[in-house]
Amino acid sequence: MDNITVLNHPLIMHKISLLRDKNTSSKQFRELIEEIGMLMGFEALRDLPVEMREIETPISKTVQPVLAGKKLAIVPILRAGLGMVSGVQALVPAARVGHIGMYRDEETLEPHEYFCKLPPDVANRLIVVVDPMLATGGSAVDAINLLKARGCKNIKFMAIIAAPEGIRKVTEAHPDVHFYIGCQDEKLNENGYIIPGLGDAGDRIFGTK
Repeated sequence: MDNITVLNHPLIMHKISLLRDKNTSSKQFRELIEEIGMLMGFEALRDLPVEMREIETPISKTVQPVLAGKKLAIVPILRAGLGMVSGVQALVPAARVGHIGMYRDEETLEPHEYFCKLPPDVANRLIVVVDPMLATGGSAVDAINLLKARGCKNIKFMAIIAAPEGIRKVTEAHPDVHFYIGCQDEKLNENGYIIPGLGDAGDRIFGTK
């Protein structure tokens, strides 16, 4: 699949292993999510456009590359996606942040939108959607549908771990979106949770379970 990049970076794999450990505290979990978000963002943003601009160093004038055009917008899927925002924003501090709220029906496993707040010029920006987990793929597909309905054409998606079922669903639904995955796991269980996974990322980030 041309629109999937599984990073498999040693630092990312090591930090994901620490995330999986049930004994990792909420504080450590939040820090790891942020660190992985930054590492993944470095890869996902490697093709940001640049333009040449004249600057003056203490020694001489020179023409050097700077980011060109509109800055990006980071859009976490609530709640768990919030944990990745600061890592990506550390790379591009001027990035705007939108929010999409989704919850999953525990019986049907279908996602439902309950909140959406985006920058007014979101259609003109590169959008990086972040969510630590890509399980069934339903929330990712719906979030991207929502962004496209608002005119967004340049969208990337970052997930720390993903199930094959979710990867298949999102790539079929949105072949024009590039997906960056930290690690592909084995499968979903009968309840739609990733195996081996890392539990409920939102609960572990915020200490609600």
